[in-house]
Amino acid sequence: MQPLAERLRPKTLDEYIGQKHLVGPGAILRKMIDAGRISSFILWGPPGVGKTTLAQIIANKLETPFYSLSAVSSGVKDVRDVIERAKSNRFFSQSSPILFIDEIHRFSKSQQDSLLGAVEHGTVTLIGATTENPSFEVIRPLLSRCQLYVLKSLEQEDLLELLQRAIVTDSVLKERKIELKETGAILRFSGGDARKLLNILELVVDSETENIVVITDSLVTERLQQNPLAYDKDGEMHYDIISAFIKSIRGSDPDGAIYWLARMVEGGEDPAFIARRLVISAAEDIGLANPNALLLANACFDTLMKIGWPEGRIPLAEATIYLATSPKSNSAYTAIDSALELVRETGNLPVPLHLRNAPTKLMKQLGYGQDYKYAHSYEGNFITQQYLPDELKERRIWQPQNNAAENKHLEQMKKLWNEKYSK
Repeated sequence: MQPLAERLRPKTLDEYIGQKHLVGPGAILRKMIDAGRISSFILWGPPGVGKTTLAQIIANKLETPFYSLSAVSSGVKDVRDVIERAKSNRFFSQSSPILFIDEIHRFSKSQQDSLLGAVEHGTVTLIGATTENPSFEVIRPLLSRCQLYVLKSLEQEDLLELLQRAIVTDSVLKERKIELKETGAILRFSGGDARKLLNILELVVDSETENIVVITDSLVTERLQQNPLAYDKDGEMHYDIISAFIKSIRGSDPDGAIYWLARMVEGGEDPAFIARRLVISAAEDIGLANPNALLLANACFDTLMKIGWPEGRIPLAEATIYLATSPKSNSAYTAIDSALELVRETGNLPVPLHLRNAPTKLMKQLGYGQDYKYAHSYEGNFITQQYLPDELKERRIWQPQNNAAENKHLEQMKKLWNEKYSK
């Protein structure tokens, strides 16, 4: 028997739950589908939000051949074979066959290059699905030939609607008397992932021997503790594990960090995904307390790209332990967020005249650049001067934290600015 998530897979846009900004009445993708003509595009969003389902619905609606490849298991030859089949199945009056590529971010440059001609000449309409930012993972020539649509995690209302639909319409579940008494736990564990939600529901219902099943938070939690991997794709809790990995680094626990790294390596996680998270952690969690952490994380990423797998696990381990054992600071992270909040609060405040560029005579006459003091012309390469807008000139944004590196920076700022950094 098919899993519940597969039995409940929508076949039309009217059955499709969520993503109203793309496929709701009057939305951009809905208009193209209803018009019967779509261009190549990439769907970017977290797991379980309907990327594959949407591609299949589009193919059914347009009544066009549908080819599907997984970037995990397909090579350049598979891509070329599909393109040749698409050419032979193409009729004069028919829309271009759809080629759906799941996890397109895992395609190598050569695999993506092999798609270019077919996409450009309309041999196929490409629909790619990815959980990673396409700007980093999809080559520029291919990305420029595709529209990009961002899918969001399902909202609570969407998930509750899906639960009700499963209970009422599924041929297996409707034979049982199921009551949704509490939904907090099942929604929390699903994390906005429709597939995970339905897998949890099926697991809980199947574990009950009585015909009447009352879904409660305690029942859901108990069943998942007994079988924690049953509801997750391939038995690897992708986002939960990367969360545990980053939090172990942030918490300065090298043992925890290296354990979760091993879980990801053993589970077949994309090494580049891990390396990117290390770079982010180095900037966000170690920051100015040890600026070398960012250099080492970047070096790890570069090394991984050069040496490949399985040797790549070694620089990943080295960077993981280095980051976990480094002093921690998020002062740069909080400073940019504070500055962004300040900008949103105060709007486009004018740049002080002395800081403005004055490339024309008129601008000089208006006072642009006047009274600007060139720091290198003064002793110690510093002169007291206002650098913030007038309305914010007394505002402090960067707040250094108590570690050796930032204490050194703070002492330098106190020496230069006196009272400003002594408060």
